[in-house]
Amino acid sequence: MATFSAVAYFLSRHPFWSLLLLVAGCNSVALLLSHWTGSRRWLWLCAIGVAAGIANLPGGRHLNALFLHAYGTAGSASVVGVDEVPISYSEQAVFAYRAVLRTADGADVNVDFDSLNVALYPVRASDLLPPPGKPFVVRYVPGFERNIAIMVDESEYGRRHRLNQDREPVRRAAAQLAVSPRNPRFAAEYRDAVRTFLRVHRGALDPAEVRGLEDSVSATGR
Repeated sequence: MATFSAVAYFLSRHPFWSLLLLVAGCNSVALLLSHWTGSRRWLWLCAIGVAAGIANLPGGRHLNALFLHAYGTAGSASVVGVDEVPISYSEQAVFAYRAVLRTADGADVNVDFDSLNVALYPVRASDLLPPPGKPFVVRYVPGFERNIAIMVDESEYGRRHRLNQDREPVRRAAAQLAVSPRNPRFAAEYRDAVRTFLRVHRGALDPAEVRGLEDSVSATGR
């Protein structure tokens, strides 16, 4: 499995080199098979190489995250340094991260990643990077530990981000209800927003906040 992890690491870390290698490799195989068999039907492999290489440009790190989530071993890591690199991507700055991985057997391994190639799981969390100095959950394959995927939803910073994100509909509903407290539609939207929020996050909230939200729902009627 370490070999697969190394391949996934290369594809995600070096997407442009991977594009060239995939195209060259598929073209070579297609030409050899066509020569040996005397049939041109193998030339469709050329298109596969181009398609795979292009798909890997944005998708390599996501494939790596899915692979490590499925087959990796759980560990923890902390970012120990962040530097802006002298390149940009889609007019956005790129940052290089240095981190220390603590493996399941207690070993410390230096790892690095950047904001372009980092493997984040789930895929929807593609831009949610961990803050320096805060432990976060990762997965890796023993034997090739430097390839890690960050488990965002299992990490404290990711859970906090989702909590704040899911709290936003409650804030919006409360703001519009404050503008017109007698509006029944605003009251119903506030109740729905609070109930949905509590259904997902009740266990993560302070009991006093839960009671306050429940009391505010009761105050709106029904």
